[in-house]
Amino acid sequence: MTRDAYEQTRARPDLERYRKMPETPAQQLDDHLAVAQRTRELMPRLHAVAGELIEVFRSGGRLWTFGNGGSAADAQHLAAELIGRYLRERRPLPAVALTTDSSVVSCIANDYSFEELFARQVRALARPGDMVIGFTTSGRSPNVVRGLAEARTAGAATVLFCGGEQHGMPAAEHADHSLVVPATATARIQEMHLTLLHLLSEQVDAWAAGAGAAATPRADRAADAAADDTDRLETSA
Repeated sequence: MTRDAYEQTRARPDLERYRKMPETPAQQLDDHLAVAQRTRELMPRLHAVAGELIEVFRSGGRLWTFGNGGSAADAQHLAAELIGRYLRERRPLPAVALTTDSSVVSCIANDYSFEELFARQVRALARPGDMVIGFTTSGRSPNVVRGLAEARTAGAATVLFCGGEQHGMPAAEHADHSLVVPATATARIQEMHLTLLHLLSEQVDAWAAGAGAAATPRADRAADAAADDTDRLETSA
């Protein structure tokens, strides 16, 4: 990296959050606790997301998640809690992270662009009645923005996990629900995203473990399955 490029990188306003992080572990823990207390204000929005996600699963819909870096880990973590379980034994729930298939990810990034990484997958997979959740600490990751925009076009419910201030965030324009952690440090935002996805998993877990949690297959999913069965029969004939 040249000296000029280094200075330009240091001057980037989006990196200011790193320079302002508390210096000692104790200060960072105090900051974490303060952010956690402020995040309590998001509980009504989280309850709304949980209620809508439960309805998605009740109606036979699916959840699709995505993000970059640590946010990709959050997307995969949420899918794991739902396909596996959080605390209660119950049926697996259809949740898929769009960050895990290295062949698909590298194909789209190479043949199209990294910005199309999630949008193209959403275009292929999401249907009306599904939910799509995007994780981005800044609310500005271009591939997350495009993924949520494509999800809305597909008729899926859209949810954004981000941080900072919602005003001016491109991703928030395409989200039915925005869970904006009141912090600017990436680490604090990601810590709260983990807490929020656990709280979301707990509410869905409680429903799925209770009575009446069986899903009703959606007509379009049933039609897709029937078409697949027909194709297999014709191939084997």
